[in-house]
Amino acid sequence: MSIKNKLKELKSGFQPSFWVANGMELFERLAYYGQQIVFMIYMRNKLGFSESEAGQLSGIFGGLIYLLPILGGTLADKWGFRRAFSVAFSILALGYFLIGSVGMSAFSGIYDGMDLYWLMMAFLVFTAFGGSFIKPAVLGTVAVSTTSETKSLGFAIYYWLVNVGAVIGPTLAFFVRNSFGNEFVYVVSALSCLAMLIVNIFLYKEVKGTAPEVVESLWKKIANLFVVLTNIRFMIFLLIYSLYWIIFWQEFIIIPYYITDFISADAPYEIVQSWSAGGAIILLQIPINRLTKNIPTRKAILIGFALSSLIWIIIGLYPSIPTIAAGIVAFAIGEMTQAPRYYEYISEIAPPGQQGLFQGYAFLPIAIARFVGDPLGGWLYQSSKASGKPELVWFALIGIGVLATILMWLYNKFLAIKEA
Repeated sequence: MSIKNKLKELKSGFQPSFWVANGMELFERLAYYGQQIVFMIYMRNKLGFSESEAGQLSGIFGGLIYLLPILGGTLADKWGFRRAFSVAFSILALGYFLIGSVGMSAFSGIYDGMDLYWLMMAFLVFTAFGGSFIKPAVLGTVAVSTTSETKSLGFAIYYWLVNVGAVIGPTLAFFVRNSFGNEFVYVVSALSCLAMLIVNIFLYKEVKGTAPEVVESLWKKIANLFVVLTNIRFMIFLLIYSLYWIIFWQEFIIIPYYITDFISADAPYEIVQSWSAGGAIILLQIPINRLTKNIPTRKAILIGFALSSLIWIIIGLYPSIPTIAAGIVAFAIGEMTQAPRYYEYISEIAPPGQQGLFQGYAFLPIAIARFVGDPLGGWLYQSSKASGKPELVWFALIGIGVLATILMWLYNKFLAIKEA
């Protein structure tokens, strides 16, 4: 087949709404990762929260962002994806602006006398609710706007654009906070979501078949959760996986603190994190997939765990900008080794007829990790710094990474199903 015919076939395999939805996802991820990288510094340096309190707030926000889509997907199915996008971007734009406004002198008179911890908690929960509709709507659009021949490529494009947003967002955040302050990073996130609201209104067209004939009720979703919770083997697997994501999110919790407190207050920690992690994934995901595609699923996951644990060993030996960047790249290589196989393994472990149900809870370990890991990271950093031995935080994270790897090895040996 000629290149011209191949391009024509690819073009016909993606409906216009596919490109609109993925473009909106790019800017939503830009907004999310841009604010996430400055979150802990903003909470402490501008709003006066302790590292532990900032970790608690981050945990609530991040946990809900990954937990609520399980239920938000039901509403997205009922409303249609265009309406779900409108609700999501409206709430996100307002929510990000409100979070940033707390640190702006122009709004100081409004917030004087208020308990900022609970005010911020309310703003974060509100914003997370809006974010809960994005992934179901985008992934749903990809599913119904592609053909059987282009669906796999469609999801690959989606994943690639997510990582592009994860690079651009923190990079913009560095220049904005350096020129105007961390609070204005939230203004950029708000404007990005507002722009996507306008794009959705004028460019996104509902794809035929978006609304399924049978939509599960919220009560059915809750009942399904108990079905998942009672599968002990699956829950053990998810809980072990949550340890992996606990150490991942310390890139956003501990690393910004350590760089600004012990290396350089002016260091571009946003760029260090985003270009090391997102840049590595953008450049290396396909080659690593090709190199590891023949490794058995369980073994690939274990190798990914072991490689990702190197991040803290590399950093712990000699904390510096180069070693932090090298550690983050090491973690990203481990993530690229195991992440694609994670969903494959869930399909293998799910009981017959429950594959879709179990895939629906694939983000549960990340939600658990955010609820538990963000407060833990804030507390670990605050405690180690108070003791006068900040390097202890790296050894704590090495311990979590090694524990996760050992537990996954034990799981593979005694509980995991065996591939054919």
